[in-house]
Amino acid sequence: MPPVVYTQTTNATQTRAKKLQLLGILSGFAAGAWLGAAEAPTKLVSIGISPMVISLIMVIGVFLARWSLPALILGTSSVRADVRRAPHLVIWALLAGCLWAVANTLTIFAIRDIGLSIAFPLWNSNSLLGILWGFLFFNELRQAGWRRLAGVLGGALVMCAGATLLAIASSSGHGPAAHSLHGVWAALGAGILWGTMYIPYRKAYLTGMNPLSFVTFFSFGELGMMTLLSVSSLGLAPLWQDLLSARSVIFWLMLGGFVWVIGDIFQQFAAKYVGISRGIPLSNSNQLWGLLWGIFVFGELHGRSSSIYLEVIGGSFLMMLGVGAIAFSSATGQEQTRWKEAAIRESDRYGVAADFVEARMDGRQLLTEAKPSRDALDWLLVVLATSLFVIFAAMARVPQLSLHWGPAALLTAALFLLLIVCGLALWRTTRFH
Repeated sequence: MPPVVYTQTTNATQTRAKKLQLLGILSGFAAGAWLGAAEAPTKLVSIGISPMVISLIMVIGVFLARWSLPALILGTSSVRADVRRAPHLVIWALLAGCLWAVANTLTIFAIRDIGLSIAFPLWNSNSLLGILWGFLFFNELRQAGWRRLAGVLGGALVMCAGATLLAIASSSGHGPAAHSLHGVWAALGAGILWGTMYIPYRKAYLTGMNPLSFVTFFSFGELGMMTLLSVSSLGLAPLWQDLLSARSVIFWLMLGGFVWVIGDIFQQFAAKYVGISRGIPLSNSNQLWGLLWGIFVFGELHGRSSSIYLEVIGGSFLMMLGVGAIAFSSATGQEQTRWKEAAIRESDRYGVAADFVEARMDGRQLLTEAKPSRDALDWLLVVLATSLFVIFAAMARVPQLSLHWGPAALLTAALFLLLIVCGLALWRTTRFH
């Protein structure tokens, strides 16, 4: 008969692991809602603003959010402590940010050519790459058992079927076929880049870095790459003129970037606690939210034939079935042991203390770690970001778009409900670690 203390410790560990798995799943769904809402401002491409300018302005909003939100939640002292322990991850964060910037730009072109409700599932093919990279590099799905392996892979295949159906719907829409094809390729290219971007994410979290720390340095890669793309494609003077002419909508686009960051933070915690092979597909529930915003708020499919509606709704339903199958295929104890082996490999490679890595994978701090605190720099970042948003809000006007405000209000209320529920769950369980 095993000692009572050992049995209690084992039970507590298993209970903690299950709680973190559920937290990761909840974070994935919250991420989907906020990431889906963030793409709505890109509908401004329909009123003549360059996709490159839209992407740059959104990235500026993202940059402000990626520094002000972590400063508000934990303080930059936590960021500095993480960097001292694992400075190598700064390079990986910059690389991931560069990939994100290019992918985000491709999504703008995709939305312009094939629409929001169709582009979403195509770039959500990133979940397939996430599963592949998770299996190859981070021991995800190793010893998961046939049922869970079938759930994840089967769910991914169902999502592919849904994406294919939506691609067919895009080619049946109005406008030249070449435009539709360009939009499809742009959306798929974004999916490839975003799927690859999650490799640095997982490396960071297996090494113990806090998601809030990782995204701050990620933002430099985003902003630097997006600035380079914009200047090289448009020229400095034309870019400046485009920004001046778009000043009345800068606030809305920056707000879209801010909303994206909220979703991305939830996505980071999903990737941390359920892995990228599950976290990415779960956050890709943004497909449903994108469909809701596109159809009910923007009337995207208005005037289309009933067959197009059936193709879009059917494709989205298939994708959601796939997401559900993956959500119910949570990691077993044996698979989590393989995750820990990958974490030990990463900590040995970069010289990070094993007890620190173990604590962070368990969503807690070491007793020897200093508690996160906020100082004058943190409040300065928050005030600066808020001030910039207020300034551009004063310049803003409501775009002349056909919007349905009732559905928009309901979707917004749902967003804040998920924010409160998931935010409180993260705080109570992990203190955002």
